[in-house]
Amino acid sequence: MIKIGHGFDSHKFKDGEFIILGGIKIPSKRAIVAHSDGDILIHALCDALLGAMGKGDLGSYFDSSKRFENISSLHFLKEVIKILNTEDYKIINIDATIIAETPRISKYAQKIEKSLSKFLKIKEEQVNVKSKSNDNLGYIGRIEGIESHVVILIEK
Repeated sequence: MIKIGHGFDSHKFKDGEFIILGGIKIPSKRAIVAHSDGDILIHALCDALLGAMGKGDLGSYFDSSKRFENISSLHFLKEVIKILNTEDYKIINIDATIIAETPRISKYAQKIEKSLSKFLKIKEEQVNVKSKSNDNLGYIGRIEGIESHVVILIEK
């Protein structure tokens, strides 16, 4: 059985020195406002995986308690992968889009793909990360925030 999932996440920006996407620290004059490390790509990936399996969303498993404050989002992904494995699913491919005016994500896309493929124990060609600007429109265009969309295909 083949299933598809879609995940989305967005967060506000604040002044800062870096953001984390796909487990990769990226230099930035803006930082992500979040309870955890704010890795919107991992959050969207977890939601896509959980959605494809019919297992709800990230908030159903991890709350905003002190226990998860400033935690690496890779912890969330590790737990979701345990569910994936228990349910006997395998990832076919991941297609992710990060939408931001700044920082420019395209020069980090390959590094993010490599990081995710290594963490998920899948081939690099199974992971695609791309970036888009919002052409100065809306909260993204005003550099007030960032968002990510992930589509995933899994197979039982």
